Amino acid sequence: MRVGIADHLGWAIAVIADDQHAVVDRRRIALVEPGVTPAPIHYDNGDLDVGGTEALVRTVRASVLRASAAALDALPGPIESLSLRFWPLDFPDAIEVQMRVPWEARADAVMYRVLLAELAHERGWEVHCYDAKTVEAQATDLLGERAYAVLHGLGPPWTKDHRAALAATVLASATGP
Repeated sequence: MRVGIADHLGWAIAVIADDQHAVVDRRRIALVEPGVTPAPIHYDNGDLDVGGTEALVRTVRASVLRASAAALDALPGPIESLSLRFWPLDFPDAIEVQMRVPWEARADAVMYRVLLAELAHERGWEVHCYDAKTVEAQATDLLGERAYAVLHGLGPPWTKDHRAALAATVLASATGP
Protein backbone atom coordinates (compact mmCIF):
# COMPACT_ATOMS: atom_id res chain seq x y z
CA MET A 1 0.00 0.00 0.00
CA ARG A 2 1.00 3.58 -0.54
CA VAL A 3 0.46 6.62 1.68
CA GLY A 4 -0.14 10.11 0.35
CA ILE A 5 0.29 13.03 2.73
CA ALA A 6 -1.16 16.53 2.39
CA ASP A 7 0.58 18.34 5.23
CA HIS A 8 -0.27 21.49 7.12
CA LEU A 9 1.41 23.05 10.12
CA GLY A 10 1.18 20.42 12.84
CA TRP A 11 -1.23 18.06 11.11
CA ALA A 12 -1.82 16.28 7.81
CA ILE A 13 -4.32 14.33 5.80
CA ALA A 14 -3.09 10.79 5.16
CA VAL A 15 -4.67 8.65 2.45
CA ILE A 16 -3.67 5.00 2.13
CA ALA A 17 -4.38 3.27 -1.18
CA ASP A 18 -3.81 -0.21 -2.54
CA ASP A 19 -2.32 -1.18 -5.90
CA GLN A 20 -5.67 -0.66 -7.66
CA HIS A 21 -5.88 2.87 -6.13
CA ALA A 22 -8.74 1.94 -3.81
CA VAL A 23 -8.69 3.94 -0.59
CA VAL A 24 -7.98 1.62 2.32
CA ASP A 25 -7.85 4.34 4.96
CA ARG A 26 -8.03 8.11 5.25
CA ARG A 27 -7.43 10.12 8.36
CA ARG A 28 -6.15 13.32 9.86
CA ILE A 29 -2.89 12.73 11.70
CA ALA A 30 -1.04 14.83 14.26
CA LEU A 31 2.49 15.76 13.25
CA VAL A 32 3.42 17.51 16.50
CA GLU A 33 2.48 16.85 20.09
CA PRO A 34 -0.25 18.91 21.81
CA GLY A 35 1.01 22.05 23.46
CA VAL A 36 4.05 22.37 21.18
CA THR A 37 4.10 25.19 18.67
CA PRO A 38 3.60 23.89 15.14
CA ALA A 39 5.48 26.81 13.55
CA PRO A 40 8.69 27.69 15.38
CA ILE A 41 10.16 29.79 12.56
CA HIS A 42 7.25 31.50 10.83
CA TYR A 43 4.85 32.30 13.64
CA ASP A 44 6.16 31.51 17.05
CA ASN A 45 9.75 32.60 17.42
CA GLY A 46 8.56 35.99 18.71
CA ASP A 47 11.48 38.08 19.83
CA LEU A 48 13.88 35.15 20.10
CA ASP A 49 17.42 35.59 18.88
CA VAL A 50 19.07 32.97 16.68
CA GLY A 51 20.15 30.84 19.64
CA GLY A 52 16.68 30.92 21.18
CA THR A 53 15.07 30.04 17.86
CA GLU A 54 17.53 27.17 17.35
CA ALA A 55 16.58 25.80 20.78
CA LEU A 56 12.88 26.13 19.97
CA VAL A 57 13.35 24.37 16.64
CA ARG A 58 15.20 21.49 18.38
CA THR A 59 12.28 21.11 20.80
CA VAL A 60 9.70 21.18 18.00
CA ARG A 61 11.70 18.76 15.82
CA ALA A 62 11.88 16.25 18.67
CA SER A 63 8.12 16.56 19.18
CA VAL A 64 7.45 16.20 15.45
CA LEU A 65 9.58 13.05 15.31
CA ARG A 66 7.68 11.47 18.21
CA ALA A 67 4.18 12.48 17.07
CA SER A 68 4.76 11.72 13.40
CA ALA A 69 6.38 8.36 14.15
CA ALA A 70 3.38 7.38 16.26
CA ALA A 71 0.98 8.52 13.51
CA LEU A 72 2.84 6.61 10.78
CA ASP A 73 3.08 3.48 12.92
CA ALA A 74 -0.70 3.56 13.45
CA LEU A 75 -1.41 3.39 9.71
CA PRO A 76 -2.59 0.08 8.27
CA GLY A 77 0.12 -1.71 6.32
CA PRO A 78 2.22 -3.01 4.90
CA ILE A 79 3.33 0.34 3.50
CA GLU A 80 5.56 0.53 0.43
CA SER A 81 5.85 4.26 -0.05
CA LEU A 82 5.11 7.69 1.34
CA SER A 83 4.34 10.64 -0.94
CA LEU A 84 4.94 14.19 0.27
CA ARG A 85 4.62 17.63 -1.21
CA PHE A 86 7.81 18.72 -2.92
CA TRP A 87 10.35 20.86 -1.09
CA PRO A 88 13.44 22.49 -2.59
CA LEU A 89 16.43 20.22 -2.07
CA ASP A 90 18.64 23.28 -1.74
CA PHE A 91 16.54 24.74 1.10
CA PRO A 92 18.93 26.28 3.63
CA ASP A 93 19.67 24.29 6.79
CA ALA A 94 20.90 27.22 8.89
CA ILE A 95 18.19 28.51 11.23
CA GLU A 96 19.63 32.02 10.96
CA VAL A 97 18.97 31.94 7.20
CA GLN A 98 15.55 30.32 7.63
CA MET A 99 14.50 33.20 9.88
CA ARG A 100 14.83 35.63 6.96
CA VAL A 101 12.51 36.35 4.06
CA PRO A 102 11.75 34.49 1.81
CA TRP A 103 12.78 31.35 3.70
CA GLU A 104 10.81 31.94 6.89
CA ALA A 105 7.46 31.51 5.18
CA ARG A 106 8.31 27.93 4.16
CA ALA A 107 10.80 26.78 6.79
CA ASP A 108 8.26 25.07 9.04
CA ALA A 109 6.55 23.18 6.21
CA VAL A 110 9.91 22.02 4.88
CA MET A 111 10.85 20.82 8.39
CA TYR A 112 7.76 18.58 8.52
CA ARG A 113 8.39 17.12 5.07
CA VAL A 114 12.05 16.43 5.72
CA LEU A 115 11.27 14.73 9.03
CA LEU A 116 8.45 12.67 7.50
CA ALA A 117 10.83 11.57 4.74
CA GLU A 118 13.44 10.57 7.35
CA LEU A 119 10.83 8.54 9.26
CA ALA A 120 9.71 6.83 6.05
CA HIS A 121 13.29 5.90 5.15
CA GLU A 122 13.79 4.49 8.66
CA ARG A 123 10.82 2.20 8.00
CA GLY A 124 12.19 1.10 4.62
CA TRP A 125 9.52 2.99 2.68
CA GLU A 126 10.18 4.62 -0.66
CA VAL A 127 9.70 8.40 -0.58
CA HIS A 128 8.09 10.25 -3.49
CA CYS A 129 7.54 13.97 -3.84
CA TYR A 130 4.73 15.64 -5.73
CA ASP A 131 3.75 19.11 -6.88
CA ALA A 132 0.42 19.97 -5.24
CA LYS A 133 -0.53 22.18 -8.20
CA THR A 134 -0.21 19.43 -10.81
CA VAL A 135 -0.63 16.13 -8.97
CA GLU A 136 -4.33 15.67 -9.78
CA ALA A 137 -3.82 16.37 -13.48
CA GLN A 138 -0.87 13.99 -13.62
CA ALA A 139 -2.87 11.25 -11.87
CA THR A 140 -5.82 11.88 -14.19
CA ASP A 141 -3.54 11.32 -17.19
CA LEU A 142 -2.31 8.04 -15.72
CA LEU A 143 -5.75 6.78 -14.72
CA GLY A 144 -7.49 7.67 -17.97
CA GLU A 145 -11.23 7.02 -17.90
CA ARG A 146 -11.00 5.68 -14.32
CA ALA A 147 -9.77 9.06 -13.05
CA TYR A 148 -13.06 10.53 -11.91
CA ALA A 149 -14.18 7.36 -10.13
CA VAL A 150 -10.84 6.99 -8.35
CA LEU A 151 -10.21 10.61 -7.41
CA HIS A 152 -13.80 11.70 -6.68
CA GLY A 153 -15.48 8.41 -5.82
CA LEU A 154 -15.56 8.72 -2.05
CA GLY A 155 -18.06 10.75 -0.10
CA PRO A 156 -17.54 13.29 2.64
CA PRO A 157 -15.23 14.03 4.18
CA TRP A 158 -13.37 14.16 0.88
CA THR A 159 -11.52 17.38 0.20
CA LYS A 160 -8.92 18.72 -2.19
CA ASP A 161 -6.27 17.52 0.29
CA HIS A 162 -7.68 14.00 0.15
CA ARG A 163 -7.67 14.05 -3.66
CA ALA A 164 -4.10 15.38 -3.80
CA ALA A 165 -2.87 12.75 -1.34
CA LEU A 166 -4.60 9.96 -3.27
CA ALA A 167 -3.36 11.32 -6.59
CA ALA A 168 0.17 11.29 -5.14
CA THR A 169 -0.17 7.57 -4.43
CA VAL A 170 -1.20 7.04 -8.06
CA LEU A 171 1.98 8.79 -9.22
CA ALA A 172 4.05 6.75 -6.77
CA SER A 173 2.60 3.51 -8.14
CA ALA A 174 3.69 4.53 -11.63
CA THR A 175 7.30 5.05 -10.57
CA GLY A 176 7.79 2.15 -8.13
CA PRO A 177 8.89 0.57 -5.88
